[in-house]
Amino acid sequence: MGNAGPIDEYVASMRHALRGPGGAKRDLLTEARDSLLDAAEAYEGEDLPRTEAERLAVADFGTVPEVAPGFQEELAVSQGRRTAALLFLSVPLTALMWAVIWRMFPESPHAAEIKPVWFGPLARVVDLLQLGVGVVGAAALVAFGVGVRRVRRPVPLARWLGVFVWIETSLVGALGLVLAAAARGPEGFAEYPPGVAAALISDLVAVWQLYSATRCLRCTRAASALSAAGREPALSRS
Repeated sequence: MGNAGPIDEYVASMRHALRGPGGAKRDLLTEARDSLLDAAEAYEGEDLPRTEAERLAVADFGTVPEVAPGFQEELAVSQGRRTAALLFLSVPLTALMWAVIWRMFPESPHAAEIKPVWFGPLARVVDLLQLGVGVVGAAALVAFGVGVRRVRRPVPLARWLGVFVWIETSLVGALGLVLAAAARGPEGFAEYPPGVAAALISDLVAVWQLYSATRCLRCTRAASALSAAGREPALSRS
């Protein structure tokens, strides 16, 4: 770092300030670095030393507190788009998998007598919740995709999506356990290999969803913090 020029130091500071998906963050930093290098080469064409040319290019580009909020907002939108795509794809597939499992599950001849009266209504509630999550995922995917230019506040939308996933995943997971236990008892279901496999897949998908939602919350929290930090110098100057 001691031999790094002003551009490398600037990009390193920006990398440290930003939070978000690795690929999207790398693309933003690469784009910024390329722009800075082009500007520095233009200054070098005016017979300025390389270090001075890079320093002027960085000054023209803007300080990290000035530029980082815009970059962080893009990263928050990118993470929101990833989370929405995950919901849109995984929720319908998981619901279809469980529909097949319940249809094939070898129930006891007395299952109808064993099941509590609330089993059917609760199962329909879970189905509606999963359907709603798929719809929310599709709507959010559109909002973060072709509709992102019309969304005035994409960062709060990404934050809301993260909170929604945490609430929905926890609720559906808890209700699913209740249904599995009531269908034939935990012991009977545990002896059914396709059911065990489906439960494991559902757990892995749920962990993936929660991880993606957590990254949404981290990205949006960083965006809010950088925006607040960027407003402080402006207020002090005014």
